[in-house]
Amino acid sequence: MDEPTDPLLEEFVAHLRHQRRLSEHTVRGYTSDLLQLSAHSHGLANLRLASLRTWLADLHAAGLARSTLNRKTASARAFTGWAHKRGHLNEDPAVRLRSAPRGNHLPDVLQAGHVQELTKAAQHLREAYERIRESDPVGWAVAVRDEAIIEVLYATGIRASELVGLDLGSVEPQRRMLRVLGKGRKERMVPFGIPAEKALHRWSHEARQVLAHQDSGMALFVGRRGARIDVRVVRRVVDASLAALGTTAARGPHALRHSAATHLLDGGADLRTVQEMLGHASLSTTQVYTHISVDRLTKAYAQAHPRA
Repeated sequence: MDEPTDPLLEEFVAHLRHQRRLSEHTVRGYTSDLLQLSAHSHGLANLRLASLRTWLADLHAAGLARSTLNRKTASARAFTGWAHKRGHLNEDPAVRLRSAPRGNHLPDVLQAGHVQELTKAAQHLREAYERIRESDPVGWAVAVRDEAIIEVLYATGIRASELVGLDLGSVEPQRRMLRVLGKGRKERMVPFGIPAEKALHRWSHEARQVLAHQDSGMALFVGRRGARIDVRVVRRVVDASLAALGTTAARGPHALRHSAATHLLDGGADLRTVQEMLGHASLSTTQVYTHISVDRLTKAYAQAHPRA
């Protein structure tokens, strides 16, 4: 990632890290968005509403998704609000900046059968590498790690950035719980099931030592070179596994998060419990999954009932 070259951006990034204590993944997102804005506006010191609007209009014309535009709008708002309070800007130009309207797109959700196929495929790949473990220990370790990543993401519904931040001490195997540091550095406890427990044990007690070294620290998941795994690697692992199924359009770690939440609600879990498990600040964010469940029910009814 490019380092901030705008003095105001450098100060804002320090504020995000040390005052707001945001994760490095979140800080990178803000920095990337604001570097773009700085280049468009020839610096951040003289931002005006007009330059913000033309920046977003150019991004919209380039075909960026609504969700991406809204994220970039939020980055701009966070910066201008901070800069105005600090006296760097005479006014906050983003106050009158509107977010792109929400679409009615619901997240892609895996069917339970797809999840079974996904985890079975990860298991079979790991078993194949076990047969050549002595000749390719790194390949075996990576296969064990990737199976654990998929099992944990679906079992817990945690975000990819939260998985990346897990340490060895984050796992409480006796209670089958994960200590997760979420958005705003809020900690929560998330349960996981027996398949995830077995995959985690296999990774942390057998395979991790193949990839880890003295500089790996306490990171639970590490990459091929031993450093804490990057969120982009996690995304590639999940994308490749989902694409290999050939039976679903769902992609990315968030598809496993969406699926876990939807399947919990389908199974009768309480909405508040799912909210706490996912680390949502607002119940309205969790309620989208009730719409998904109703949508699936309606489709199933229309397809199956003789008098639908």
